[in-house]
Amino acid sequence: MGTDDLIEAVQSLRADDAFKARLSLPQWRNFATYLTPYQLRAGDLLIKQGECDRAAYFVGQGNLQVYVSGAAPGTFRVALMRPGALVGETGLFSDQPHSANVEAMVPTIVWALHLPRFEELNARAPGVANEVMRAAGAVMVARLRANLQMRVAMA
Repeated sequence: MGTDDLIEAVQSLRADDAFKARLSLPQWRNFATYLTPYQLRAGDLLIKQGECDRAAYFVGQGNLQVYVSGAAPGTFRVALMRPGALVGETGLFSDQPHSANVEAMVPTIVWALHLPRFEELNARAPGVANEVMRAAGAVMVARLRANLQMRVAMA
């Protein structure tokens, strides 16, 4: 899987919490050079609840499940992430521990944006970096709203 495949997956994802960066194709390709690909096996944990990780991940291929440990009874699934989804975006904004686990359901390829690489992008292409942060922040807001609605509906 190449970066053009990842860009297509991100741009084609139709979800309320999709990463909707307003970047031209050359800007997308520039941004993609700051990402690091990782291959996960089914069952591998990408993010562990309670640990800090200063990175965000784009799902390139495969599926991830987001779940909370310790919820009654045992485990509570929060979401399923498909190709094109952004996960772990809070790592770009805060060094606080993650509130959920993220596990590969099938063999999966993710592309990581580590904070030092983002800072490098910000120094070299601040307009692209600003748009990435805006879009990542919009993902967080959409997820916060969805979680609040779910809690209100459950009450």
